[in-house]
Amino acid sequence: MTTHFDFLVIGGGSGGIAGARRAAQYGARTALVEAQQLGGTCVNVGCVPKKIMWNAAHLADALAIADDYGFSLADTAFNWASLKDARDAFVSRLNGIYQRNLESSGVSLYTGWAQFESASRVRIGDTCLSADHILIATGGRPMALQIPGAEMAITSDGFFSLSQQPRRPLIIGAGYIATELAGVFNALGSEVTMALRKDILLRGFDTMLQETVMDEMQSAGINILSCVQMEAIVPQENNLLAVRRHDGEEIRGIDCIITAIGRDPASDGLGLDTAGIKPDDAGYLRTDEWQNTAVPGIYAVGDVTGRQALTPVAIAAARRLSDRLFGGQAQARLDYQNIPSVVFSHPPIGTVGLTEDEARETYGHDNVKIYQNRFTDLYYSVARHRLPTIVKLVVTGAQEKVVGCHVIGRGADEMIQGFAVAIKMGATKADLDNTVAIHPTAAEELVTLR
Repeated sequence: MTTHFDFLVIGGGSGGIAGARRAAQYGARTALVEAQQLGGTCVNVGCVPKKIMWNAAHLADALAIADDYGFSLADTAFNWASLKDARDAFVSRLNGIYQRNLESSGVSLYTGWAQFESASRVRIGDTCLSADHILIATGGRPMALQIPGAEMAITSDGFFSLSQQPRRPLIIGAGYIATELAGVFNALGSEVTMALRKDILLRGFDTMLQETVMDEMQSAGINILSCVQMEAIVPQENNLLAVRRHDGEEIRGIDCIITAIGRDPASDGLGLDTAGIKPDDAGYLRTDEWQNTAVPGIYAVGDVTGRQALTPVAIAAARRLSDRLFGGQAQARLDYQNIPSVVFSHPPIGTVGLTEDEARETYGHDNVKIYQNRFTDLYYSVARHRLPTIVKLVVTGAQEKVVGCHVIGRGADEMIQGFAVAIKMGATKADLDNTVAIHPTAAEELVTLR
């Protein structure tokens, strides 16, 4: 027997849940299929638990300058296990909230792995479901390291299962996940080494952000090894590990190796060929601007599509899809331009729009102007150790339309949201100049640049 729905969502991450609930609110008979914990990567092994760990690291940074502010703190020892217990309990509560929200929205939840039997029907174990519209929102998973001994390392997902704090971790990778994990470990007292395949962190970000975060992480004591070609991971005595390089040298004395070398789409095992869907060579499900796949009635959002792997992007795309399919909003779709993002590095990064290089390539070298300032946040005015803040605007044309905004420094993660609204609305440099500054803040530097 087959149960029929108006809308069937495969994947219970942030995007899938958002799309399912929005469709149900419009009266669509909706089902969602998920084999693991609800909430997907973000809630379980991503944004939420990562930010909690970053918060702990942020507190450690504050404690490091507490005496400069007149505080005498006798004991500031960090208890990894205690924080892990509190973090995991919070994530568990979120899992329950997601389930209750689905129930209250009238979404039918099926637990298991979905496989297509046709373009309109899937099977979960002995259960068969069909739908007029099917959304694939299965997300992604950490990319596996392909060298001998890789089984002795853990992925970025495994970071959240660590019951004890590694004292000498090695982070393999140069993206935002590797950068964030290295910063957290270092702030909490671990002796951190990073191994980069090339020569810079955060490829694809503005050059100013890349160079500043790398300089500051090295100044903080993180050992960043560039252009490392790894041959194998090998065991050492005392349960330690080493990474053997192609040149024969070894990175030794490591007690935990974490790989953060990218993420693969979770598109395998769905029986996509049965539905007539052909992923690209990397496994991504390519969609048009309306989230349509090449098969009518089947859609995809989020990390599985290879388009800006950010939780709010998946949520927004899924909600707009449901608005279009069931809410009578024929033109509803996500605009993928000028989407802000944050890296919870040390110091943190906030960015929206084009990098300087992208702007010059798009508009021509001479049609782009840069406004930039480097300063010390007042927070560090009485501290012996000071982190810089740098703000940068990328503008183009006679009207100096702002096409990029990049911030690194304390509070960058919070201040970028408001400036993203302005840029999305087409703000010019004059618009920012005409905005009265809030003093004393770091954000005021973005409306006083000359």
